[in-house]
Amino acid sequence: MTASEEIREALARVAELRQLANTPGELARALRSIKHLQAQRFAGTYPDLLANPTFAPSISFFLEELYSAKDYSDRDAQFARIAPAMERTFPESVITTVRTLAVLHRQTEELDLAMAHAWCETSGLSDTARYLTAWRSVDQRSERNWQLATVLHIGESLGRLTRKPGLRLLLKMMRRPAEIAGLGSLQGFLEAGFDHFSGMANSGAVNTFLDTIRTRESAWINQLFDADLATCESELTLTLGFSP
Repeated sequence: MTASEEIREALARVAELRQLANTPGELARALRSIKHLQAQRFAGTYPDLLANPTFAPSISFFLEELYSAKDYSDRDAQFARIAPAMERTFPESVITTVRTLAVLHRQTEELDLAMAHAWCETSGLSDTARYLTAWRSVDQRSERNWQLATVLHIGESLGRLTRKPGLRLLLKMMRRPAEIAGLGSLQGFLEAGFDHFSGMANSGAVNTFLDTIRTRESAWINQLFDADLATCESELTLTLGFSP
């Protein structure tokens, strides 16, 4: 399977999962609650980075483009549409990163939907308790660890790509054709991701950023699986209170 075929296949699965979740009813409400809580948890885990001008743009990018309940259907459809052209135009390292991002996107949606089904089986609990119960019911520790490792790998790849001469110029040259072709959402996503990581790469801060994410997210994964349930619920509730 070519990279473009894998990208299109992964995004087709994402669209299928999103359609299931967007059907009015309890499942769609559960999925929105889970995504909202996860975004809050992420923001509450990194208040120091959000307050730091070096790291804030990249953390905000993660929150808005990877962790939120935002509708990504336009962007994903645009990615799938031009995947073959991207494979011909961009360096292999760029296409590999995009392919990894598409597969991560699919895996994240699979996990979130599984969580939503488990959420629907509980009632009479606080949202944090429902989330923890759903997390442990779904289990899939290896998939959670893969998810984190893949996010870090993508971050490392972006850090390297921003140092490639001419790549930012190529993105800039694509802007007008992208707008004409109706690819504005995709273009904005690519430029934002590139620029945010470029700012960190120029200051030598990419490793610090990724090491912080690795340490804190690994701790959360372990806590959500292994900690005493009441203690974990209190810690999660406290963290949610730090989110803006």
